[in-house]
Amino acid sequence: MPSAPSAARSAARVLGLAALTLLATAPRASAAEGWSLAPAGGGRPSFYAEGTPGSALQDSVSVTNSGGHPVTVRLTGSGVPVTFAEPTVRVPARTRADVPFTVTVPAGAAPGDRTGTLVAKDADGRTATVRVRLRVGGPALSALTVEHVAVHGDRITYELVNRGTTVLAPKLAVRAHGLFGRVLLDRTAHTLPVRLAPGTRTALSEPWPGHPVLDAVDVRLTATTADGAHDTADTEARFVPWGAVAGVAGALTAGAAVTVVRLRGRRPGQTAEPESMDVELTGAAR
Repeated sequence: MPSAPSAARSAARVLGLAALTLLATAPRASAAEGWSLAPAGGGRPSFYAEGTPGSALQDSVSVTNSGGHPVTVRLTGSGVPVTFAEPTVRVPARTRADVPFTVTVPAGAAPGDRTGTLVAKDADGRTATVRVRLRVGGPALSALTVEHVAVHGDRITYELVNRGTTVLAPKLAVRAHGLFGRVLLDRTAHTLPVRLAPGTRTALSEPWPGHPVLDAVDVRLTATTADGAHDTADTEARFVPWGAVAGVAGALTAGAAVTVVRLRGRRPGQTAEPESMDVELTGAAR
């Protein structure tokens, strides 16, 4: 009669054999795990396309099903404008399907390289990707304008517009002179926290916490970029302490009214006697 340890070892062996049998007879992973995505024609790890703005570039991508069951995948693109001849493709077992697609270069695209991805996804959620590199041809033109400059108290507002075909990282310098030529603001060129795509505009502002209280000011903004684009715009501003002006005007008006009343209060034949009158002016306000 076998001992208890021997019986336990025998039972473990039986359970192990049973588990191996179950694994051997279990169905394999879904057929979707047997498919792949690659550029048609073989020998290319990714796609490369080159064209001018507005052109349409054509190629084909292959969906290869090496499994024993059909698989259906949906094709999409990201990063570059892609249109597939058949966005949803059913590929029989052990078959390859070549799907034509078109990459359209945007009409206003700036010259340079762009990257994108072709994506295939099956019903089980598994995905496969192939990279696309798109080179946009054409002359590179850097052009920038400064527009709609205005002064609003402690802030200078303006707009920058990219008039060229390249992405711009602008810098801005600010300078302001007072009525007698005194420099009130001299801010050297500093990089702005924006990147302007071709054909776009952005509204920005520059703080001016120490602006004058009473002065006539000429303000100049100069925008530049590393590749030579630049523009300058000027505006004028008048700083007037309207609170002080209103206070003085009110005091003068009140004094004139007192004088008129006193003149009217004299009897006929009575000579005017000089009287002193104090007028208190209020302080200035912005």
